[in-house]
Amino acid sequence: MSAVSTVPAVSSIPETASTLRERVRTAMRHVEPDRVPVDLLMTPEVWHKLIKHLGLEWTKPSDDLFFDPVWEQVAAHMQSDLRLLSYDQFCKPPESILRPGARIEWWDALSRSTPNRMWRQWMPDGDSYDIWGHHYRIVDNPTGSYEEFASWPLQNVTSVDELKEFQWPDPDWWDFSTLPEAIRQLDPERKLYLRFRIGSVFELAWQIRGMQEFLVDLAAQPEIPQYIMERITDVHVENLRRVLELTGDELDMVYYYDDVSTARSLMISPTMYRELVRPCHERIIRVAKKYNKPVMYHCDGAISYLIPDLIEMGVDLLNPIQPDSPGMECERLKRDFGDRIAFHGGIDIIKTLPRGTVEDVRAEVRDRVQILGANGGYVMCSSHHIQSDTPLENIFAMYDPELRYRTSS
Repeated sequence: MSAVSTVPAVSSIPETASTLRERVRTAMRHVEPDRVPVDLLMTPEVWHKLIKHLGLEWTKPSDDLFFDPVWEQVAAHMQSDLRLLSYDQFCKPPESILRPGARIEWWDALSRSTPNRMWRQWMPDGDSYDIWGHHYRIVDNPTGSYEEFASWPLQNVTSVDELKEFQWPDPDWWDFSTLPEAIRQLDPERKLYLRFRIGSVFELAWQIRGMQEFLVDLAAQPEIPQYIMERITDVHVENLRRVLELTGDELDMVYYYDDVSTARSLMISPTMYRELVRPCHERIIRVAKKYNKPVMYHCDGAISYLIPDLIEMGVDLLNPIQPDSPGMECERLKRDFGDRIAFHGGIDIIKTLPRGTVEDVRAEVRDRVQILGANGGYVMCSSHHIQSDTPLENIFAMYDPELRYRTSS
């Protein structure tokens, strides 16, 4: 009998919360729900390993679907309380941006970590481009593959005047009229907690400029990165306004992401962040707050120095919580900030999940639930996408519902 076939199924415990949605809302109010809510983010290789293990049959979804129904079955089996909708599910750019020989593809992007689709134009040589002009190339590793950047469309720009000639995306390149139908398709009973991802600013900007060029620009000619980030923010702000105007109470949270730190420290100085990046983030947050939506922000690594800024700006939920990074220790985060901001993530994808034992995983989940889950304010999840080298038995251990209950201290 193979090792995979011995992996236990997720145990079944009767729900006591009225809905999964209410469980997350309770935690976000910094009140302990019946049990800590959980989220699920994995690379495509992991999704398909779980599909095989669970005896499900997968075929590529049709283009009229917004979510992979088989991936969604896996998420439901793991008893995940949250789901994601994203702006890149609703791309409808003009044909003029399509490259010769390109085909539109919704399901093959290796950046997908949830059941939702993701727009790409794919070239005959296997490279792909997104709506912003990111150029991706697939690079294999021992257990899977990643998308890496192959070129940067603004790499050779030398002035703001040249930037003005770039074919910047326009909010009309998205069609959100189908968003209500997407919500019904995903969650017909409206029992899940739904967040809407609007995209990044700093991260997207360097990805189309080139990281080296962008970081040098920040110090030497800040007008270039400032212009790029402001143009990106203009699109995000208008897209988000349209989405929230259309959906009303159907969406629970706004989510944006921007890695401005490494595993050890910030990528830029706090002063540079506050002068150039924070104003763009604040514009996105203001739209969310106008529609009374809590805000989730993703930044990898050692972001603790900026947490007071995030709280001041109105961020309600911080992801992904990497406790090995300086200042990100769970006890410290909960002690210093836990009454003002909630946390999402915390289960290590670098050591514990891929290399730990089942009991190591279970111990870490118990620890995070006990510390970060005190008085609510915690959504248990991995510290980034669960990677392709992670044993299935460790994933099932992490998602054992019995571990989501806190014990009295």
